Amino acid sequence: MTKHGGARECVLVFAGSDPSAGAGIAADVQAVTAVGAHPLAVVTALTVQDHNRVYEVMPVAPELVLRQARALTAACRIDAVKIGIPGSADNARTIAQVIAELRLEDGTLPVVLDPVLASGHGDRLGRGDAVAALAPLLALATVVTPNGPEAAALGLLESDRALVTGGHDEGGEVVNRWCGRSWTWPRLPGSFHGSGCTLAAALAGLLAQGWPMSEALERAQAYTHATLAAAYRIGAGQHIPLR
Repeated sequence: MTKHGGARECVLVFAGSDPSAGAGIAADVQAVTAVGAHPLAVVTALTVQDHNRVYEVMPVAPELVLRQARALTAACRIDAVKIGIPGSADNARTIAQVIAELRLEDGTLPVVLDPVLASGHGDRLGRGDAVAALAPLLALATVVTPNGPEAAALGLLESDRALVTGGHDEGGEVVNRWCGRSWTWPRLPGSFHGSGCTLAAALAGLLAQGWPMSEALERAQAYTHATLAAAYRIGAGQHIPLR
């Protein structure tokens, strides 16, 4: 579904850096590209982490987040937005400001929010109250992709905007739920670094290209499952999805 003349639809991505390149901006860039769109990457936080643990998070100044975004929005058409960790409440408000400006030109602009509250090991991924910081972004999101614990913390278990993933549940299958519909995937052995980023970024890339929500959800999940089935090691611990 690429535009004529070789142009690609663009996804404006807000996320933190991950030196292990397993999650965050690196994962988003890979996944958006893999599904056929082009990522425009705005860094919201610098982190000290490997593929297992997050040791430190340093938010980028909100003024710099804004300047990064505006340089891109002035030069490129934005077809979707994907949001990972904002890094701080100030950054969340800045991102919300950018989205509000974009929606003045396109009121139906898809916004995918991956509401990451902590790493898989429970490490904090921002400063202050992460739930409160996400409030201005939740209000603007077209679709939210929380796991079960995140959905419970954010009051999204029954939301018709939330694809609630079942990776944290027990059992031999992973059940993802959205708007009364469910998808069941075989549970794969081991743990993975960047699976949530992969799903949300792929979904944003597909929505940017005009796929209907239900079909984009189906395709993004199938793509993510394939990346996990082919995941590889870079060291002991979590696997890296093959995006």
